Amino acid sequence: MAMSSLLSPTTPLTVTLSHSKPLLRLHSPFLFSLNHHHSILTKHTNKIKPRRPLTTTQSKGTDDSVDAPDRLISAVCYFYPFFDGIQYGKYVITQFTAIQTLIQPLIPAIRVFKSFPFNGFLVFLTLYFGVVRNSNFSRYVRFNTMQVIVLDVLLIFPDLLERSFNPKDGLGLDVLMSLDSTVFLFLLVCLVYGSASCVLGQVPRLPIVAEAAERQVP
Repeated sequence: MAMSSLLSPTTPLTVTLSHSKPLLRLHSPFLFSLNHHHSILTKHTNKIKPRRPLTTTQSKGTDDSVDAPDRLISAVCYFYPFFDGIQYGKYVITQFTAIQTLIQPLIPAIRVFKSFPFNGFLVFLTLYFGVVRNSNFSRYVRFNTMQVIVLDVLLIFPDLLERSFNPKDGLGLDVLMSLDSTVFLFLLVCLVYGSASCVLGQVPRLPIVAEAAERQVP
């Protein structure tokens, strides 16, 4: 009761020296201002509601925005440059049984791909004009397809080098074996990384070819 009387803007402040009668009565502007600001602060505080923390849920490893057919088509495309450059693994495959085990299930498909000399060129035309330049496919599929096409085009350079420089023994043969093995391992890594990323709905960006593919896909 005493505190409400003290904070009331209309209640006079009384100073007494005894229990008899008041010695001094006055209105305090300071108490009025204090009460006024207190009321404003209380109203403002009541209007502020605690905000819930903003959280975003992201999928760890998958992206649901990419359809399953798009993932499958993109993943299968990465087998094209690997099949086309399988001959560069003739030294590595014979030396490592783990790679032989990995390649063994793909041998029937590789034989079909290599059964006709122009299969590689026909697949190239199909992928480029049938997929990359086809707006019916999503950009995800067209970008991944363009990556494998650029990667396959790059195989022209080691092929030309091997045709013009074909040593039978010595240091030249060692250099050729190292070059072929490097190309094959690079194709294998691109196959595993690219296909796995597409299955998970992610966007693989292959070194060397990603920027070139980006420019070709509108």
